[in-house]
Amino acid sequence: MTTAPARLAVVLIGHGSPATDTPPQLVGELMSLEWRKGAGGHHHAERPADDDSAAIHARMAELDTTIRRWQRHAGNDPYKAGLERLAAALKPLLPTELFAVGYNEFCAPSIEEAIGGMIAQGATRILVIPTMLTPGGVHSEIDVPRTLVHLREHHPGVSIEYVWPFDLQQVAALLATHVARTAQAPPPAAPRP
Repeated sequence: MTTAPARLAVVLIGHGSPATDTPPQLVGELMSLEWRKGAGGHHHAERPADDDSAAIHARMAELDTTIRRWQRHAGNDPYKAGLERLAAALKPLLPTELFAVGYNEFCAPSIEEAIGGMIAQGATRILVIPTMLTPGGVHSEIDVPRTLVHLREHHPGVSIEYVWPFDLQQVAALLATHVARTAQAPPPAAPRP
């Protein structure tokens, strides 16, 4: 019996940022609750459960949804606009048409939603690549892998692979090329006082 070839998808993961016009009290309350429950992954270590755990988790989910679904445009979320420009440049270089962008926090779609969308389109092998380039970051080393473990448990027939960490020599070469190109250009004019 022959197995069908895997249907490849790529999901680019960005950090995510609240829109600049999101009420700061919403973000502050979410972060405070994450700290209290230890559910923020990178915010603090796990804490013991409180009696009001279900209520806290419900409020966290409500705040997370409100913040992620806040109306976005380049003026109020330059990070998302920048990541979408990177995604547009990356997509034609990939060996597949199945491609999505997801966000670790504060922005939609979430990692779960992006990967779920690829699975809904028939992906059986998903390569997940973060925009975080260096090792040591909590998002790339803890948050994203934790989310992927959960997704693998719920989609055992799909290969979900984390394409990280990056080869630091390749990252260094990218940065050095950028520096060399800039160094060859004339310096910008000094701003006038």
